[in-house]
Amino acid sequence: MVSLVLSSCDLLRLCSDPGRPLRFPLGGREFATVVCQLASVVYLLSLFAVPFAQPASARREEGQDGSRRSPAAVAPAPMPDCPDDGDEEIVAAVVSGELPSHRLESRLRDCRRAARLRREALRRMTGRGVEGLPFEGMDYEAILGQCCEMPVGYVQLPVGVAGPLLLDGRDYHVPMATTEGCLVASVNRGCRAIAASGGAFSVLLRDAMSRAPAVKLPSAKRAAELKMFLEAPANFEELAAVFNKSSRFGRLQGIQCALAGRNLYMRFTCSTGDAMGMNMVSKGVENVLGYLRNNFPDMDVISISGNYCSDKKATAVNWIEGRGKSVVCEATIKGRVVQSVLKTTVEKLVELNIIKNLAGSAVAGALGGFNAHASNIVTALFIATGQDPAQNVESSQCITMLEAVNEGKDLHISVTMPSIEVGTIGGGTSLTSQAACLNLLGVKGPNHGSPGANARLLATIVAGSVLAGELSLLAALAAGQLVKSHMKYNRSSKDVANSASLVAP
Repeated sequence: MVSLVLSSCDLLRLCSDPGRPLRFPLGGREFATVVCQLASVVYLLSLFAVPFAQPASARREEGQDGSRRSPAAVAPAPMPDCPDDGDEEIVAAVVSGELPSHRLESRLRDCRRAARLRREALRRMTGRGVEGLPFEGMDYEAILGQCCEMPVGYVQLPVGVAGPLLLDGRDYHVPMATTEGCLVASVNRGCRAIAASGGAFSVLLRDAMSRAPAVKLPSAKRAAELKMFLEAPANFEELAAVFNKSSRFGRLQGIQCALAGRNLYMRFTCSTGDAMGMNMVSKGVENVLGYLRNNFPDMDVISISGNYCSDKKATAVNWIEGRGKSVVCEATIKGRVVQSVLKTTVEKLVELNIIKNLAGSAVAGALGGFNAHASNIVTALFIATGQDPAQNVESSQCITMLEAVNEGKDLHISVTMPSIEVGTIGGGTSLTSQAACLNLLGVKGPNHGSPGANARLLATIVAGSVLAGELSLLAALAAGQLVKSHMKYNRSSKDVANSASLVAP
């Protein structure tokens, strides 16, 4: 730049000097000045023109939004179990224990790289590779602080679609993530029978997530005083105002207390919008506990959860009072459909349900397990849509009822499920695959027009799918087709042949 400026000034001075006009051929000084200026111009042009002269391959690295993508996005990525030379020091530090594995994300500020190096460190520490565990294709930034800690990959699960399920006048194609052969096919057959009979209908009875802290007081008398304070109708509005400060959507619905000696269990229930709501109700409970210390300073908080909630456990309180969404779903299956689609009779189905689902479950001492396989459908739907799979325990509590109606010609079937715990925002619902399944059902994300409507609809779809699954499995049992169906759909012909050879004389 300095050379360009000096040479330009010198040429201007020469051209403006009348006593020394610029003539051709140029003299030695003039020639040197012109060469110096041209060289400066060429150099500067080449310097500033580089960003505007990218090759086509570089331009292809830019996304549709104009952002620059890493070369790994267009070129084959290196094997995740083979770190670059620059990563060797970090892997060695993890293996030696100098750098804890859980600190990789905060240290590197790159979640994908952290997962890759953790994966390599794991291979070296255990002596076993995880080549069969997929690495590419997961958004490791999305799971940070929300879904999983210290990731090294992800597990593949096939997703099948059953349906359409005709429920409340609308068709739904139900995504199910499962490794159990025959399950999707069975639910699909149940959906077909329901649709051929006019569809199923659902009723949402209650929508209330619960959290029950456990507190201890100096005496049972003092604990009873706190119980009466919490359950007094005159105090509810004040307690609700304190509770509701924690969220725009969390609204306290009620408080139910149980006493065990001087220990008090306080079961708070509240609406939670489209979220499943465990964190929401927990924050509200913490607010109330802080408020209660003003009047009960001798109250000792043992735990924010005292198991009276009750989360991820089969309990009578959930079976009786409900938790999350309480739903009933029913359908009347025409007699001709029972025979043509389900391959059995109304009489056999009613008898089987009484002996198996009702009496058999009672003999077993079941708690909310008066059904054929509700947990199968609930779990498959929960995994596909990003719900908490462990909450299948209480969400699968279900009683299946069958009756002969219309003078015994048709079959009325219903499922009552008091504790379906689902949400369409938060947790695993934000992951790409799970969000796609929610979108398939038309319940992705929050419902801005009617908060909570998407989660409530998802709960009814779960109940409707369970209805279809119960109908089909009971029909298979009544017709004696269960083993045959599983041998067809749950085993390959190669496996069957091998099994036969093992038991052959």
